[in-house]
Amino acid sequence: MRTSPSLRRKLISVAAVSAALITAATASAAVAQETGAPEAAAVPAAQTEAAPGAVAERLIVGYKSGATEAKSNRAADADAVAKGKEAGEDLDFQRRLGTGAALVDLGENLTRTEVADVVAEYEADPQVAYVVPDRLNTAKADPNDTEYAKQWDLFEATAGMNVPGAWATTTGSGVTVAVIDTGYVTHSDLAANVVSGYDFISDTAVSVDGNGRDSNPADPGDWYNANECGAGIPASDSSWHGTHVAGTIAAATNNGKGIAGIAYGAKISPVRVLGKCGGYDSDIIDAITWASGGTVSGVPANTNVAKVINMSLGGSGACSSATQSAINGAVNRGTTVVVAAGNESDNVANHNPGNCNNVISVAATNRTGAKASYSNYGSLVDISAPGGQTSTGTANGILSTLNSGAKTPSTENYEYYQGTSMATPHIAGLAALMESVNSALTPAQIESAIKTNARALPGACSGGCGAGLADAAKTVQAVSGSGGSTGGTTFTSGTAVSVPDNGAAVESSIAVSGRSGNAPSALQVGVDITHTYRGDLVIDLVAPDGSTYRLKSASSSDSADNVNTTYTVNASSETANGTWKLRVQDTAAQDTGRLNSWKLTF
Repeated sequence: MRTSPSLRRKLISVAAVSAALITAATASAAVAQETGAPEAAAVPAAQTEAAPGAVAERLIVGYKSGATEAKSNRAADADAVAKGKEAGEDLDFQRRLGTGAALVDLGENLTRTEVADVVAEYEADPQVAYVVPDRLNTAKADPNDTEYAKQWDLFEATAGMNVPGAWATTTGSGVTVAVIDTGYVTHSDLAANVVSGYDFISDTAVSVDGNGRDSNPADPGDWYNANECGAGIPASDSSWHGTHVAGTIAAATNNGKGIAGIAYGAKISPVRVLGKCGGYDSDIIDAITWASGGTVSGVPANTNVAKVINMSLGGSGACSSATQSAINGAVNRGTTVVVAAGNESDNVANHNPGNCNNVISVAATNRTGAKASYSNYGSLVDISAPGGQTSTGTANGILSTLNSGAKTPSTENYEYYQGTSMATPHIAGLAALMESVNSALTPAQIESAIKTNARALPGACSGGCGAGLADAAKTVQAVSGSGGSTGGTTFTSGTAVSVPDNGAAVESSIAVSGRSGNAPSALQVGVDITHTYRGDLVIDLVAPDGSTYRLKSASSSDSADNVNTTYTVNASSETANGTWKLRVQDTAAQDTGRLNSWKLTF
């Protein structure tokens, strides 16, 4: 590139303030800046610009199919030289584009008028179908939402999720995200993207709205008095939690007010399961089933089936077989289930549904990119996303749509919250972007691509924060085929190995070959183990040199069945080629199991 540093800076600056992908613009004012220079007839200024205010450096020339220049690079080059000579410039054929068009370099530091002269020469040739400038494109610039500058979680280089870079490709159009939460309180910055949902709260003491299940998912408030939700539990105002979560996913954007949603072209289906003091598994299980297109007795069929479910909720203990069954059903129907790891600063293995299989379990990071102090952690965490930390300053939380009512709905507003509840909708929004650009993706492929394209956590995390900090732009590029990685090469062992009860460790091997260099920093280890009490199991990955990486420790409180998940290992110090082993040991009596299969994805 021959562009001078000053002109290059100008191009970047122009790109940064563009309100959309840069396209040809009427630019009579730009032409007028060249006072005294004659304008080439019938050549609009836009045909001379790489970006508004920046002169083109190259032209893309399409020849008619019968022209010799359409097939011969030598003829195209000779034509460029001849036309340059006519215009008094030094032109150079660069290469043939995939469409067959010729890319022509315009020489050193041409003025807009000089470029117009060259364009006019091509336009006068009856063998030329079109001639256009090689325009500079960039991602959409900052949206015009008034509070967008406060959404560090979307765009800051240190710990933001690189969301604006994804908007050049997709905004989530055509995808519905079910927010299984407290319901929805009307907000003008979200209303345009809200579609019908359902209220699944069957217990009127929890629902507060005076009735049981119905088609109205409106949030009446979830406030409670001191000791009302248990001895020693202090009073709490209404949270409007579901509305805050929904705003992060799909608040209306470029509407001149409020905040920007991550997948602002997507729709939100509010599904109410949380009320006063929380919500029951039975309601949540039905909500998962219904939201993903399953049938629930007594409830009308869902007309807005969700491709993504967000569950920023949780409780203590193992993932129950009942909840796991509902999740499995949703995933089998093609719905990606994204859940919060939890806010207890504890191993997620002790908290559901963050410890369930077939979910994307999300930990929270703060504004420095470290694990937020409250966030759960552990080998079952899949990915991290911004969750904020208001203890270091209110503005270090996550800003989203809310309501000012202490008990019942009042005026709409925006507030900073923190939590894995806030991190989770970042990943649900990303999943919606991915579904929009590639509707054939399975939930497993979505999870794999998010992990594979994550970047290393900018800050510290002890205990396990998944594959790193999600990167929206890189992930969307990967699934759209324009960059990134959808998961790399996979090596699999499908030979079943019995795991003896309270016995010696067993191993299964995979021979990896054809790779170069070291293994990746986010090596994906997929494990499928049948076991009737997975807390008994200890699982290690053994590298070719014998180094071991603990994937799962034993836990006496994890009574759920089976291990069917993908772990992420920083194996960048290991040579990729060689024999890798999965080592599994049952450390307690009375339950048996079998390693069905496992895989490595580089």
